[in-house]
Order: sequence, then structure tokens, then C-alpha cells
Amino acid sequence: MEIYVVQQGDSIDSIAEKFNISTEKLILDNGVEEPYTLVVGQTIVITYPTQVYTVQEGDTLDGIAEKFQVSVFQLLRNNPYLSNRQFIYPGEILVISYNNTNGNTWITGYTYPFINENTLKMTLPFLTYLLIFNYRVTADGDLVGGDQDIAVIETANAYEVATTLVVTTFSTTGESDLMLAYNILLDQNKQDKIIENLLNILNAKGYNGVNLAFQFINTSNQELYLNYLKKITSSLHQAGYPVFLTLNPGLEYNGSEVTFEKINYTEFSNNSDGILFLAYDWGSTERPPIQYSIITTKPLLDYIVSQVPLEKIRIALPTLGYDWKLPFIPGQTKANALNFDSVLALARQTNAIIQYDETTLSAYFEYVDTENNQHIVWFKDARSIDSSLKVLQSYGIEGIGIWNIMYYFAQMWLVINTQYQIEKVDHEF
Repeated sequence: MEIYVVQQGDSIDSIAEKFNISTEKLILDNGVEEPYTLVVGQTIVITYPTQVYTVQEGDTLDGIAEKFQVSVFQLLRNNPYLSNRQFIYPGEILVISYNNTNGNTWITGYTYPFINENTLKMTLPFLTYLLIFNYRVTADGDLVGGDQDIAVIETANAYEVATTLVVTTFSTTGESDLMLAYNILLDQNKQDKIIENLLNILNAKGYNGVNLAFQFINTSNQELYLNYLKKITSSLHQAGYPVFLTLNPGLEYNGSEVTFEKINYTEFSNNSDGILFLAYDWGSTERPPIQYSIITTKPLLDYIVSQVPLEKIRIALPTLGYDWKLPFIPGQTKANALNFDSVLALARQTNAIIQYDETTLSAYFEYVDTENNQHIVWFKDARSIDSSLKVLQSYGIEGIGIWNIMYYFAQMWLVINTQYQIEKVDHEF
């Protein structure tokens, strides 16, 4: 696998010719929506399969998998467009294997239950765990969520992906609710009710485990969170369910200086089955245009690995880009969140040239809108994903989280799948 950066004068055909591969494969692999209007600075991932197969009359995916002693899920990872196809056709060339010998990885994907079914099916072959955002705790200890998750769980089961119920203290409008969090942390009776409700839902819907999302944890309140965790873990373990955490490390930015909360992660690790570290400011459209992250904050990574066993660590990779109008005015400026394809469409529309920042492992570009306002857009591309994975690999961290999988990020999956072996887990605890 290598990453090519589009230069002035390049076309999709000239790039394909340069690397001696077909234009069709280049477009298909990278999910290029506008192949004949490439953006200068755009990344194109070039792949080199170690084994391919030309489909013959009467072939099936099961038969091809058996012939080459691989799983059907490997075929779907290597040829993701097949996930939403009923048939394969004679003459098609399928990728059987890549030289993905850079190590193993555990991939956790976040989703909402209303994810597009085709997107879900294309993504599941790449996942170890699927975290479903569907339930929030109320002030009375009830769990509120709909039944859209049932179809998602059933589909995940068919793809042998473990499903995890995410519990949050979000408000009815989807915002983190500090008062609600403390209301739960300080009331043992409500915690008992939450446990009862969790067990009922787990048993009824067939989830494989629970993930507790702690948004407001800090050094002052960590004992409250720890006591809550111990209580839930004790009950759920007895019932045969693992308990995972999503923790916000509390990154704060002061110019070039980045600080974080020094939580006693050792205790949280000892009382859970794994911790996914996710900086919640990635999802905030009101933050300043800063691109520091957990992966580019070495002191934080050093601290995490000193506290938590490597096999219990998952570090989240953001997939969304953000478009800020400049100058940034605190309390007034709000960024627009964009997926990768939307970022490229905006760059194409504004004739922008994409740059790359090695320090933050982020791509960016600037443009002027129709009202003469200056904008800056920061996002993650194939270089960002590849470099981030190599940083984690240097620490021995195999677990990653994807926030989120609501759209299919073709280049990200291509970078991961062509270099790393994706681990699966036994659903039984």
C-alpha cells in the first residue's frame, strides 16, 4: 500500500497508468465520487494485492472462500462493494489477500441505530465491536431508547461482530448533561434501577455487552465514577456480560500547550474489560480550529500506557472534518461538520489546494466564501489514518475506535485492511 498525493495536471487515468493499475480499480478502491475533477493535494491509496481470482461461471463467495481457505468476511473486506450485491459475475476480478503483515488491530465502531443499511453492511466486515448509541439514562434511572437497534444487532450478529449497548447521560437534545450525571452518581437507588434496566435490555435484545460513556470525569469526581463502575461491573459480570468504558481524557489547549486530566486509569482498567479513549471535543462545532488529538499528544499516550494494559486500550480515530469561518470568535463561531466526501466536494467547489500538517497529522485547506469570508477546513485523509496507526503501533496499542461509521470512509478502511489483520472476538464472555 502506498499513498499518492494528487499534483497539478494529474488525472485519474494518468495516476492509474503511473502505477500500472486499472482506472476502474483506483476509483472503486478509493470510493472517488468525482474521478475526473480531482483536487490538488487529494490522496489516492494505491494497493497491491498478493492474490487475486477471476470469477468463473457457477462460482459463489462461499465456494471461493473455501477454495482459498479464507473467510467470506475476508473477501468482503477486500472487495467491500460485494456487501450490497446479491451476485458475483464471471470475469470479475476479486482480491483474495493483501500483504497485511503490519500487525493486528481491534476495531470498535460507533454508530447510531438509524445508520443506512448498506453502509452498515459494508462496514461490519472491518469491525471487532459495534457500539450502538441508542440509550440515555433519565433522572429516574430509566433507560430511554427506541427499537431501531434490533435490526442493527441482527445484522451485526450475521457478520460475527459483537454488539455493545452504549449508556450515556445525554439530554433529550443530545447534549452532555452534567446535572444528570451527578444525579446518578450520588444516588445508589437509581444505580440499582439502571442495572436492572440494563439486564432486561441486554437479555431481551441480545447485546453482547455494555459500554459506559463517562463525559465529565476528572480528578475531583473520579471516585464517584469508580464506585458507580464497580457496582455495574459486579452485577453484569455475574450475568455474563463484559463492561467497557468510553472516557474523555479532558484535553485542554492553551496555545501550543496541551494538558489533560491525570485520572487513575489503573483502577478504571482493573474494574472494566477495556477503555476507549475519546476526546469529546472532536464532536463539538463550537471549539476553536485546533487539530491536536490524543494520538498527537505524546504525554497523554505515555500516561495512558503507563496506567492501562495494552490489550485493554482503544484510542479513537476521528473521521469528521470541520469547516470554520475566520476569525474564530468564542461563543459565536460554529464550525460545520463534514464527512470526507463532503470535504473534497467543498475543496473542488472552491478550487482549493489541500495541504498537510505533519505535527497534527491533519489535512487542511483555506477558501473564501461568496460573502468574502475566510474559512479554514481541517480533516483526516489517508495520510492521517496511516500515520495515526503507526503512532499507536509504536506504543504497542492494537485497539482503535472509529467515531463514527455513519458513512463509509473508503480510504480509511483501505489503509487499515491492506496493512493490518483485523481481530474478531468470541461473543461469549
